Amino acid sequence: MDIVGFLKSQFICHLLICYIFIVSGLIINFIQLFTLILWPINKQLFRRINCRLAYCISSQMVMLLEWWSGTDCTLYTDPESYHKYGKENAIVILNHNFEIDFLCGWNFCERFGVLGSSKVLAKKELSYMPIIGWMWYFLEIVFCKRKWEEDRKTVVQKLLNLRDYPENFWFLIHCEGTRFTEQKHQISMEVAKAKGLPKLKYHLLPRTKGFAVTVQCLRNVVSAVYDSTLNFRNNENPTLLGVLNGKKYHADLYVRRIPLEDIPEDEQECSTWLHKLYQEKDAFQEEYYRTGTYPAVPIIPPRRPWTLLNWLFWALLLLYPLFKLLINMINSGSSLTLASFAFVIIIASVGVRWMIGVTEINKGSTYGNNDNKQKQK
Repeated sequence: MDIVGFLKSQFICHLLICYIFIVSGLIINFIQLFTLILWPINKQLFRRINCRLAYCISSQMVMLLEWWSGTDCTLYTDPESYHKYGKENAIVILNHNFEIDFLCGWNFCERFGVLGSSKVLAKKELSYMPIIGWMWYFLEIVFCKRKWEEDRKTVVQKLLNLRDYPENFWFLIHCEGTRFTEQKHQISMEVAKAKGLPKLKYHLLPRTKGFAVTVQCLRNVVSAVYDSTLNFRNNENPTLLGVLNGKKYHADLYVRRIPLEDIPEDEQECSTWLHKLYQEKDAFQEEYYRTGTYPAVPIIPPRRPWTLLNWLFWALLLLYPLFKLLINMINSGSSLTLASFAFVIIIASVGVRWMIGVTEINKGSTYGNNDNKQKQK
């Protein structure tokens, strides 16, 4: 293979992307560690700095979606609501059907300038994951064990801490608790039947307690709920590995802005409201599968250059020493040195693929299965 073909090979591209993401991510995590000294002195400065540092990591993944794979994201929404996006705090409800739905959620945040300060309700295991999990720790992300009796006190305290957050933020939440699969859907609908709840065709039953507590804790801080329903054209089944391979997808995101004052304060009434919302989301999915569109105005928010510029900065900073090291090793002819370099590269590649594996659908939570086991006892 000639040198041009070698450099263009998918394998080399994977290695370089993995190398830049891992090394830059660990550098940023290390810098974040030193920002802890600011917390007792100036908590708001600590938060603002970590928003920017977190953006340096998360924007690299958005860059892969926007610039590397060239995935198109069309937003369907009310034009009056469109002008409020990015200018207020919001709770964003996302459906959970695809491997990259969280990445499309980040893309939504990026287009309106709130990616660095975006929050999620994430499972506790992710807090131990290098780079992204550690980044989330410094962003005051709400982690939970998915055992509500143990989680409630921690979740409430973490949410209340966000009431004085100095940046506009979006709190992204997957109310279904886990990604949709046919097996989980069947189990979820058995639970719905046992509890006398309306059945859903394209979603799992929402977990209402976490949502209700989020609304209660962030009321008068958050202005609205953005109900978001994501789909991909032509029955595409996007994956993170596909994005890494540069495959282009076509995403359609339907967003409804619902003022928070329209959501009941009572927990039981809020639960009923959320179940009704998911019935509406099911109807939107049905309409999309039938017509290929949503009942709103299609808008393509302008793509901002910062994700690409951030990635280019890290690429220029980190690739020069890598290539210089590689040339020196080739010139030295030392088999031990070359073997050590190959080992590091393999570890980097395996590390990124492990992080991708954490998000795969078939490795999601056993939420539905556990509910079914409890029902059968």
